Amino acid sequence: MAKLIMWNLSTLDGMMEGAGHDLSWHEDVWGEELERLSMEQGRSAGALLFGRLTYELMAGYWPGETGDIADFMNRIPKFVFSRSLTRADWNNTTLFHDDAPEQVARLKRDIGKDIFVFGSADFSASLIAHDLFDEFRIGLSPHVLGGGTPLFKPSSRRLKLTLVDAKPLSTGIVILRYVPA
Repeated sequence: MAKLIMWNLSTLDGMMEGAGHDLSWHEDVWGEELERLSMEQGRSAGALLFGRLTYELMAGYWPGETGDIADFMNRIPKFVFSRSLTRADWNNTTLFHDDAPEQVARLKRDIGKDIFVFGSADFSASLIAHDLFDEFRIGLSPHVLGGGTPLFKPSSRRLKLTLVDAKPLSTGIVILRYVPA
């Protein structure tokens, strides 16, 4: 069974993006080490899952890019979950409109390699509510944005995690890996 892994960068104040979907702070922590980690994770990935907004941002960016990461992003199977999208034209993308927890559980059974969720805070909140994540990989960035989109949505439910690895990189980011306790 495939593991479902959240992989996101987050600021010290818990934001996955700044106001207006600003990701410019990623450039401060991107470097050779993070690129190498991204490629290593890509080799273990069998698919990517997105909510609508992240899908639209990714599909608007990656098809026009070149290089190893762009090749990976454009080639890998992608599954987008949205009640409002009517089509998903990015290469190798399947669109689901409902039953996200059931569909994700099926994908975990059917896909032989790890499944990653990038971005997609609202979609991730629904997966967290159904205990579908097997691991949380968070690149903790030394930034405080003071606003934006929080990585974890407010919830009345407490989520307890166990730290399994922490690795600082030379750009100041720390890669944290957690599993549900």
